[in-house]
Amino acid sequence: MAVLSRLAIAAGLACSILGQQTPLSAPSSREPAQTAVGGVTADVTKPIVDSETLQASIKIDALMKRAEKLYQIAEKSEHDYNHPTRVIGSAGHKATVKYVLDELKHLGNYYKVSTQEFPVTSGSVHESRLTVGDEVLKSATPMGLTPATKDNEPVTGDLVLIANQGCQPTDFPAQVKGNIALILRGNCPFGDKSSNAGKAGAVAAIIYNTDDDGLNGTLGDPIPEHVATFGIPGVAGKAIANRLSHGETIPATAYIDAELKKINTTNVIAQTSGGDPNNVVALGAHSDSVGEGPGINDDGSGTISLLEVATQLTKYKVNNAVRFAWWAAEEEGLLGSNWYANHLSEEENLKIRLFMDYDMMASPNFAYQIYDSRDKENPAGSQALRDLYIDWYTKQGLNYTFIEFDGRSDYVGFIEHGIPASGIATGAEGIKTEEEAKVFGGVAGAWYDPCYHQLCDDVGNVNTTAFEVNTKLIAHSVATYALSLEDFPKRTEAKTATMAQKKKTPFKYRGPKLVA
Repeated sequence: MAVLSRLAIAAGLACSILGQQTPLSAPSSREPAQTAVGGVTADVTKPIVDSETLQASIKIDALMKRAEKLYQIAEKSEHDYNHPTRVIGSAGHKATVKYVLDELKHLGNYYKVSTQEFPVTSGSVHESRLTVGDEVLKSATPMGLTPATKDNEPVTGDLVLIANQGCQPTDFPAQVKGNIALILRGNCPFGDKSSNAGKAGAVAAIIYNTDDDGLNGTLGDPIPEHVATFGIPGVAGKAIANRLSHGETIPATAYIDAELKKINTTNVIAQTSGGDPNNVVALGAHSDSVGEGPGINDDGSGTISLLEVATQLTKYKVNNAVRFAWWAAEEEGLLGSNWYANHLSEEENLKIRLFMDYDMMASPNFAYQIYDSRDKENPAGSQALRDLYIDWYTKQGLNYTFIEFDGRSDYVGFIEHGIPASGIATGAEGIKTEEEAKVFGGVAGAWYDPCYHQLCDDVGNVNTTAFEVNTKLIAHSVATYALSLEDFPKRTEAKTATMAQKKKTPFKYRGPKLVA
């Protein structure tokens, strides 16, 4: 998750969906009677949704039972991966999608359930190594969706320092042909730098950071011009660049054994049969993990929270339709949620009043994090969502902190299409500060989630306090807006896919990886 921006100590009171979608469930005659009032379907036998009672129905035992089930599902991938995982394309992820669908099916016709299948390119790196002179750079990281080096074998050439950050083909001199380009991060996406290097005949590319940190980026959608590309920390890159600028010749060997393959994967969408379908309250979590582990916190916790809230919501009728979504391929660059948003018609887009993102609800060394989604930079209503989370934590007597709204989760496609969005999290690979340890507990100087994107992200990696608290907050957010959107800013403009492509929002990330 994103780097912290500021800490807020809050002491309060103690306590037709488009895009190749396939309908899965038909109404059952055994369900309670419904009637249409002013075009809105209402269940006359149930009470109207209430935040306090919906929150009270959230129990940690039920959440942890689902977490155990999700880990068992991840184990279905052991035959192919030698460890549990729910990465897209795996048996574990396919079983995750089936589990969500089966759980929704048990809820009868309260929800209209559909799936949305879409194609993605999945990338995996089996082995990599970068040697500069006689030194193996252990800090070098292959870019996401990088191609392999030629024939999946090591390639050797002299390093060539590229001018102007490599954003134009003219930045690459003739001598880069057959050699390895060294490029400074900045001013354009990593994919542009790699393709420009490829067009110039480079056998590989190295992009170095502008600061001393490592560089974990992605090239984005693969194109034939991309070459095998590493990211390295600024401290290493600047030292090499300085040597090159003083005329030194530095040989290097790059090796990336990588595989890119096309697969299909699946989003799951469930919208209440009742409530106003022209005023949709949308929320989502991603159903996939990285290949390295089972992803029980990231984002099994969000997947589970949504399932449990969706289950408990069936006890009530709603005034506004509620749409739950389980996105696939978030870890590959927010692909499922972006596919969904890109395939909304203008009419369907405008029906979505807001989107709430729930990614990593239960980090073991948690902080209660709220996306700092301000209306100045985002669609009107994003700040109202942020303020709802602030108010709830305050009323519970809980502390909270703001984090950057920088593109690290599935709200991006909605923001780029004019739909207000926000969300909460509990932290990923960021470092908990001394101040945060004082107000949230836990260990200062350690990651919020020490098992982030690792094999140990299992059931034991879930903080039960944060899990229950944040699932109750999700229940509150659903109940609040399912009851009334009267004071929430009205939608006035929808951005189509073409408009969104012409004017991208300045997000630094697409999911867990930097894009520029």
